[in-house]
Amino acid sequence: MNVILAQPRGFCAGVVRAIEIVERALEIYEPPIYVLHEIVHNRHVVNDLKERGAIFVEKLEEVPSSAICIFSAHGVATTVVKNAEQRQLQIIDATCPLVTKVHTQAQRYVQQGLELIIIGHAGHPEVEGTRGCVDETMHVLCTPEEVMALSVKNPEQLAYVTQTTLSLDDTRDVIAALTTRFPNIKGPALNDICYATQNRQNAVRQLANDVEVLLVVGANNSSNSNRLREVGTQAGVQAYLIEDAEDLQPQWFVNRPTVGITAGASAPEVLVEGVLQRLNNFGVTTIKTMPGKPENTTFRIPVSLLTQKEKKFQG
Repeated sequence: MNVILAQPRGFCAGVVRAIEIVERALEIYEPPIYVLHEIVHNRHVVNDLKERGAIFVEKLEEVPSSAICIFSAHGVATTVVKNAEQRQLQIIDATCPLVTKVHTQAQRYVQQGLELIIIGHAGHPEVEGTRGCVDETMHVLCTPEEVMALSVKNPEQLAYVTQTTLSLDDTRDVIAALTTRFPNIKGPALNDICYATQNRQNAVRQLANDVEVLLVVGANNSSNSNRLREVGTQAGVQAYLIEDAEDLQPQWFVNRPTVGITAGASAPEVLVEGVLQRLNNFGVTTIKTMPGKPENTTFRIPVSLLTQKEKKFQG
């Protein structure tokens, strides 16, 4: 068996920032620190932070008054922020800056009097946060068929934004359907698909040319990980989404000598290393990493978590 590792893979800048926010909060304020929703969609990351003293909750009411509460990387609705302020919670916002950008775009469109559509998966935390950042009703859809069935108030007064972790191909098809049916609709093309999502999907497309099996390391509830598996499948490769090495099945590799591995944006590299160790039992001959452009994007940590030296450095 030969293994090729996708490049880039794994943690993106938004995930690195979110995890560091929780880690720094635990050091500065000491446990317990409360986190609204999973900080990122990966149980290994969440469990590690739980062991350090983070308490993850699904409802704001579970956080004691005046306690420290961190909002997850997926963002939250405006009403959640207001409720947290009313309860005098010490808020630390770990929302990915690229998600915040989408919120700002949505608010700007609504201020212009436009009826808003979000291309995304209903119920996903990021989508629910975006829906909750404006007071007007927002349509949520993710297929061209849903576009054709959409009922709007005024076809001439529409705008759309997108969930950041979608498939580029699927989003392109939905945008095409929207612009065909509503020629005057406003929107940001594919710019809201985050750089990390784009880079990882492009890497999988390239990797699919050289492998018979694709393993995507990531959580089942991770949108970007699921999209990576779909991209592999669409490229004609047998693709599997696995949480860790325990999910590997020997029959996947029968008569398939070349295996590709990637990881979702919230999957730590240690899980990839565990998969490689397990694959050694199946007879790995070579392991190489495909060529790929390194990612140098970083996002700033909230000022409240910076050291005095860091504050001085940032001016």
